[in-house]
Amino acid sequence: MKRWLWVLTAGLGVGCSPTRTPVAVPGPRQSAAEPVPVPSETELPPPPELRLARALSDSLLKRSAVDSLQDQKDMEILERLRDVAVAGDSMSVGTEAGVDLAEMFDINVARYAEHTRVRYYLDFFQGPARERMTVWLGRLPVYEPMIKAALSARGLPNDLKYLALIESGYSNTAVSRSKAVGMWQFMRPTARDYGLKTTHWVDERRDPVKATAAAARFLSDLTKRFDGSYYLAAAAYNSGGGTVSRGLRKLGAGAAEDYFDDDEAAIDLAEDPTGDDRFFHLSESRFLRQETKDYVPKLIAAAMIAKQPEKYGFPPIPAVEPFEVDSVPVTEPTSLEVVAKVAGLDFATIAGLNPFYIRGITPPDAPVAWVRVPIGRGREITEALAAVPTADRLPAQIHVVQRKETMRSVSRKYGITAAALAEFNPGLTAKSPLKLGAQLRVPGRALVRGLVAADQQETITRRARVASRGTHRIARGETLGALARRYRVTVAQLAAWNGLSARSSLRIGQVVRIGSSRSRTAVPSKSGSKAVHIVRRGETLSSVARRYRVTVTALREANGLRPGGDLKTGKRLTIPG
Repeated sequence: MKRWLWVLTAGLGVGCSPTRTPVAVPGPRQSAAEPVPVPSETELPPPPELRLARALSDSLLKRSAVDSLQDQKDMEILERLRDVAVAGDSMSVGTEAGVDLAEMFDINVARYAEHTRVRYYLDFFQGPARERMTVWLGRLPVYEPMIKAALSARGLPNDLKYLALIESGYSNTAVSRSKAVGMWQFMRPTARDYGLKTTHWVDERRDPVKATAAAARFLSDLTKRFDGSYYLAAAAYNSGGGTVSRGLRKLGAGAAEDYFDDDEAAIDLAEDPTGDDRFFHLSESRFLRQETKDYVPKLIAAAMIAKQPEKYGFPPIPAVEPFEVDSVPVTEPTSLEVVAKVAGLDFATIAGLNPFYIRGITPPDAPVAWVRVPIGRGREITEALAAVPTADRLPAQIHVVQRKETMRSVSRKYGITAAALAEFNPGLTAKSPLKLGAQLRVPGRALVRGLVAADQQETITRRARVASRGTHRIARGETLGALARRYRVTVAQLAAWNGLSARSSLRIGQVVRIGSSRSRTAVPSKSGSKAVHIVRRGETLSSVARRYRVTVTALREANGLRPGGDLKTGKRLTIPG
């Protein structure tokens, strides 16, 4: 155990050091882990204004999920330890228990159970990661039925459910250093490609149901791409399909001795009808990052422990209720805290069922939003919510006065008048001076309007920025995915602008168009104070007004238009602030 502590300290101290020092792997620790304490029931959260202020911060669900921050730290430790080598990384297949393992798993565990890196991660999970592994295994039965159903629907083996174990520990709120989010650790571009919304209000990467369905579809596509090899598909899930494809092409292009890290890497691929040996063959080369080389061994080790936790010194996986919910329709912006209050539940319970509402309220731009509540209580909570007045659905927010702010500037920020703001803050008038650090109460719906306006302006600015970028000349190693991340657009958009497919390869020196003339539909005016919309074919005043969340009357008055007048294609409309 002392040696493991030294490894952890070294890993945290030097990160991914280029010097790889062989480390002897100790035997598994036999003492049983202490049981995870069950949290006691908590009282209702603090007053509404403080609760909503917290809910509106970007860290809402990391705070509401007690284990998420520790999960993130442990995942970082795993990344930092990935370069710690074990003497003799060569392949070893076949064990005395091979027959039993073959019957136990529907992925090929038996053939690789004695691989050095598999044994390394078995020891790691039993050693320094034991406490967190116990927590992660405790979450497994909550989501297992749902994950198995999604995988089976795509014709995938059930044991791929352990990918989520090594990705996030089944945490819906996990956020990696590379900004991958949720149980299945989707990056934003991939999430969009597979139908997951990521907006100012909603991040469906945190939705266990939708993210699991997207992950199953993604894994199915990768499995087909790599001729049915689940381990190559898993590696591609970690590093990208292009990385694995290029590695396989390079591996087949020259003599093996030109590419392998040692002289004992050759594997008889003919003995493996599944094609999974190709992953281990590739992992012995220099064409994958160490993180990806270790990804499948980590998966195998985690699966072995999850199938037989007591064999490896872990407590039995607890019998808990699976993830089952009712969904309640909400037609007006509503705080999750209001839902919790009418349901007689604590905020953490409702937030835990709805981790994808990242602002703690249902999206104001959605005609209907669905809020998940405990199974069997949908009808009751729907009726209780219907009785809540609109004015009571969003508590007040506290605004802390910043330097040079006035009643007028603060009221504009939240889309209300200075007089209305003064009415909500007794003792102030519309012209009262404000002290730095003073706290102002802002009515709930005004708060939402302010956030909508800020989100709208951010979208307009981003579109204008994309439209003005022009072209990009490809440098060595750049891909469509890298360009999409750099310019904050999707791979699909880049492909469409350049007549490419999402999987197209790029040549060094190739000129890629960033944005198109059609994307220039909403740009700031020269004064910078208002947005300008250029009318496209088929648009009406009503459709433009809905798009920018203003009234038709306000739009008509801002542009001097008569009722019933025609709207010509190409006309520039000023969008009222």
